[in-house]
Amino acid sequence: QIEAARARLERRVALRNKNKGGGSPKTKNKSGNAQNSKRTKEKRVWGERELSKEEAAALDRSNYSPPDASQEENLMANAGKHYMPDEMGEKTDLDKESMDDFDYDDADESSSSWGITSKFSGFLQNITGQKPLTKEDLEPALKTMKNHLVSKNVALDVAGEIIESVAATLEGEKLGSFTRGVNTAVREALEIALERILTPKRSINILREVKASAEKGEPYSIVFIGVNGVGKSTSLSKVCYYLQNNGLKVLLCACDTFRSGAVEQLKVHSRNLGCPLYEQGYAKDPASVAMSGIKYAKDNGFDVILIDTAGRMQNNAPLMRALTKLVALNRPNLVLFVGEALVGNDGVDQLKLFNKALHDYSDSTTPRLIDGMILTKFDTIDDKVGAAVSMVHNTGQPIMFVGTGQKYTNLNKLNVKKVLKALIN
Repeated sequence: QIEAARARLERRVALRNKNKGGGSPKTKNKSGNAQNSKRTKEKRVWGERELSKEEAAALDRSNYSPPDASQEENLMANAGKHYMPDEMGEKTDLDKESMDDFDYDDADESSSSWGITSKFSGFLQNITGQKPLTKEDLEPALKTMKNHLVSKNVALDVAGEIIESVAATLEGEKLGSFTRGVNTAVREALEIALERILTPKRSINILREVKASAEKGEPYSIVFIGVNGVGKSTSLSKVCYYLQNNGLKVLLCACDTFRSGAVEQLKVHSRNLGCPLYEQGYAKDPASVAMSGIKYAKDNGFDVILIDTAGRMQNNAPLMRALTKLVALNRPNLVLFVGEALVGNDGVDQLKLFNKALHDYSDSTTPRLIDGMILTKFDTIDDKVGAAVSMVHNTGQPIMFVGTGQKYTNLNKLNVKKVLKALIN
């Protein structure tokens, strides 16, 4: 026992000495001095050679001078090249395209291109031709159709309303009465439901309204609002190009006095389009800038003023109050919400909250709300077009334009027949 206790004590002493001394065992170098056997990191050496005068001058920014007028002109010209149409004066897509470019009558009734209607009619094959359709007969088919619409980004409540409309159209009918086939009957019922939803409460003809405003001696004002980075400035410039092509005198107004580069971005569009820009730089009150811009437009005989605003998140209360102030103070003729088609039903939520903020933060008993929408990047969503249907359904306001590319000509109307075809494929 004594030996065991001594052994334990020796181990403790050895461990204590090791902790005190620490580190790796030391070895002696050639001079006899102790050194750690562990390799140390070599010091980093900077500037192993001197820079030449030319290299030093290239890195020296202390004597930087901004580009002169001709250099800045070239920079501005190159910055906006990708926006330019193939030929100035070229019509926008909405002026080129016929709304009847897709003819349903030419579609093969048995074609799989009408995917959901084919599935729908498949559920009804076992029903005799003279038996009136009941809600129970239609239930399995309606459920399949509803799931299909939701998969195309149609909001659940909107899909339910469409299905109810289709059911109301078909219930009580006899299959034998569908002289053009079941697929056609289902498609037509869907078309009726969608056209009812996509037909807004207010029909807006901008060109007609601009002319009516001009007769009163007032410029027609349009404010573009939305979250960050959705393409407000680009959409504004496309609308400007469209209006100019229709013989109107347009003024741009830079009311994004917050984001660095926002005014310069509008200057690029202003130069490309040959359209004057009203701006007061940065760190100014946007509502006051807009008011001064509208007065300038009136004094100088402009038909339209397009007002750009800073992007903001819908839950940012201070910025939403500032936006409400701009809208309430200036009472624009049109408030357009710009949203991305890519974000699907997130865009519907953004739209609802912008509208709610304009209502809640206004001191007026009749606050100005959103009058219409522009959907950007509509050419990138393939057949996921349901968000457009949901937006119109939730606000009752029209989708004025859809962006279909980056050029000024890539502005189009929402084609109901194309939306229908995308939804039922």
